[in-house]
Amino acid sequence: MNDNEIAVWDWPVRLFHWLLVLCFAGAWLTSDSEHWRLVHTWFGYAMAALVGLRLIWGVVGSPHARFSNFVRGPRAAFAYLRSLAGPAPQHHLGHNPAGALAIVGLLGLIVLTAASGYATYEELGGEWLEDLHELAAHALLILVGVHLAGVLVGSLVHRENLVRAMFTGRKRLPD
Repeated sequence: MNDNEIAVWDWPVRLFHWLLVLCFAGAWLTSDSEHWRLVHTWFGYAMAALVGLRLIWGVVGSPHARFSNFVRGPRAAFAYLRSLAGPAPQHHLGHNPAGALAIVGLLGLIVLTAASGYATYEELGGEWLEDLHELAAHALLILVGVHLAGVLVGSLVHRENLVRAMFTGRKRLPD
């Protein structure tokens, strides 16, 4: 442990994050193959279960894992994004307000994608459910791209390796 680092993300948050990455990649890669349909379905169920666990951990987990610690709303997110272009960008030890909105959006889209996928798999509705499932999955992919861009920008602006921090759970203290 380095003296200028602090524990931010606990192991449940990091495990959730990386399992979700694996499940999303697996679901995406198996989405167009009838041969892999059951595997695709199980990846979707795993993502839904992970989101359920993350929602619980977001209420009872460690301080930086709690939604009440970092979800601030659109106004705070836009203020954070505007500050990035200025001489003194806002810095947050845990998730920044824009990242928090991305997280809420990702969790919501995963729930929508999983629910519409389940309904499609069980043939509970018409073709519109399959269309909704595909639309939600594509929106999820776009938001993943936005999340990755935010990680890159945040890492550069704040001179911290956010990917490393999501593996180790530790971030460098600001100067």
